[in-house]
Amino acid sequence: MANMDKIQDKLALLPALPGCYLMKNKAGDIIYVGKAKKLKNRVRQYFVGAHDFKTTKLVSQIDDFEFIVTRSEKEALLLEINFIKKYSPAYNIMFMDDKSYPYLKLTKEKAPVLKVVRNTKDRKAEYFGPFPDSGAAYQTMLLLNRLYPLRKCKTLPKKECLYYHIGQCLGPCIHTLEEDVYTDMALSIRKFLKGDVKDTLETLRKEMEEASMQLQFEKAQEKHELIQAIEHVTAKQQIDFKDRKDRDVFGYYVDKGYISIQGFFLRGGKLLERTLSVTPLYESEEEAFVSFILQYYNNHPLPQEILLPNTYEIEQLQDILDTKIVQPIRGDKLKLVDMVVENAKNAHKQKFDLVERKEHRRVEAMEELSNILKKEIHRIEIFDNSHIAGSFNVSGMVVYQDGEPKKQDYRLFRLGTYVSDLDSMKEVVYRRYFRLLKEKGRFPDLLLVDGGLQQILAAKEILTSLDIPLLLCGLVKDDHHRTANLMDQDGNIIPVRKDSSLFFLLTQIQDEVHRFAISYHKRIRNKAMTKSILDEVEGIGEVRKKEIWKHFKTLKRLKEATLEEIAHIVPMKIAQNIHNVLHNTDQNESNA
Repeated sequence: MANMDKIQDKLALLPALPGCYLMKNKAGDIIYVGKAKKLKNRVRQYFVGAHDFKTTKLVSQIDDFEFIVTRSEKEALLLEINFIKKYSPAYNIMFMDDKSYPYLKLTKEKAPVLKVVRNTKDRKAEYFGPFPDSGAAYQTMLLLNRLYPLRKCKTLPKKECLYYHIGQCLGPCIHTLEEDVYTDMALSIRKFLKGDVKDTLETLRKEMEEASMQLQFEKAQEKHELIQAIEHVTAKQQIDFKDRKDRDVFGYYVDKGYISIQGFFLRGGKLLERTLSVTPLYESEEEAFVSFILQYYNNHPLPQEILLPNTYEIEQLQDILDTKIVQPIRGDKLKLVDMVVENAKNAHKQKFDLVERKEHRRVEAMEELSNILKKEIHRIEIFDNSHIAGSFNVSGMVVYQDGEPKKQDYRLFRLGTYVSDLDSMKEVVYRRYFRLLKEKGRFPDLLLVDGGLQQILAAKEILTSLDIPLLLCGLVKDDHHRTANLMDQDGNIIPVRKDSSLFFLLTQIQDEVHRFAISYHKRIRNKAMTKSILDEVEGIGEVRKKEIWKHFKTLKRLKEATLEEIAHIVPMKIAQNIHNVLHNTDQNESNA
């Protein structure tokens, strides 16, 4: 905290009014956002008296602060949540689930679609969930699509697709259907997702018996598999609330400067459980808990009822969240809240040591890096380029902020015609930092390149031409292509101990940027591969392309297939078109 005089001057200006405050470090990054009933009292508390270790650490990083006066404490709380979402401050408790929770979305179109989503902000749809993981959501969606022939296409095509021919779509693109067909189907899906599967199972069992009696054993086996799938998907723990309301239940446990928050989600009697967070605590536990819940519902639909422990006032939450909030004092609801709190306590004990050790290593690594480079390092950017014999030339950039990946700042680059690895490095560095100059964006404290001296010099040439005095280093690999050492921009090796936290972090960064670039390279390569052949075939859409590649796996196997083998996957006329294109050797070899 090197700017105490400026801070004391600002403290004198603080009003005794509600508002929001933003703490900044030397680089101008916002590292903590808070709200207060009286700004004057709350902000002063950081700079007077003794604090615990974690708060002392936060205060040591503060170089400046800003404040915004609001008309009420409720407005201050809402503003705080918006700032946390916008700036992702390092010291705030945050809803840090990158993937969020998966839901099933049933659209309200004439021909509805069922799909797995994580964004639930479309008001013209109905959502079911959250599901504990994407696997459970996709499993349920696939099962429902087998049971009910909903539309699968994003937009209605001009003619029927493969799903129509295999009985998994009613073909609204070519048939005019009665409105109640999809209305009844949506009702059945709604009942299914709320746990009412009795009628569905009875119908399937009758159909299985009838098929068996008629010696249609394949059909009977299909019905049997559907019955098993339904029983598996719906075999969740049941909580018997007669009203069958959708409820969310939250609880928390605090120990040793960390808070563990747990959430249970009840949907039509189904109980889904998931540990949400084990996080260092820099504010009061009540403030952290409320902040977490508001951030959660910023991304997820509200249930009919939220159950919370009765240990604090809930007026602010009740004013902001447009749903019923209950703090039970007896009965089954209290038992459920107690169960959530107990799970938070157990999760805390199980994960605390791991979380604390991870944070210690992260802080230790960043301090070691700052000491080695004689500069305070917070933000790191690193590039990795990928291509195959000059084709599909791409680059990936990942960002680490205070030792943790900041995935919302990752970037992908489709590069121009490949000349050399050094030219690719020059292109991506120029494009990235010319744009930052133009947009007055946030520059990193350190730029890493995945490579040795030649890669460093290529990046340095571009930075010099743009007049950007950016600290630059390379990550040098050993003969086994593993992270070995740092290299400065003059080619000097900066040794890093193999057992240090910094070495672990550098390895993690190098692996992450390589994974990011390679995954993008594979994606565009696979897209180009399918596009080069099958897009030339008349009558082939996305669904059929996926079915073809799913069956034949590779272009070689597809070329070797007979006309009859291809016709097992698509109609004969289209199979003939595919066969003709595949065996037009001159054209095909140039496109493959």
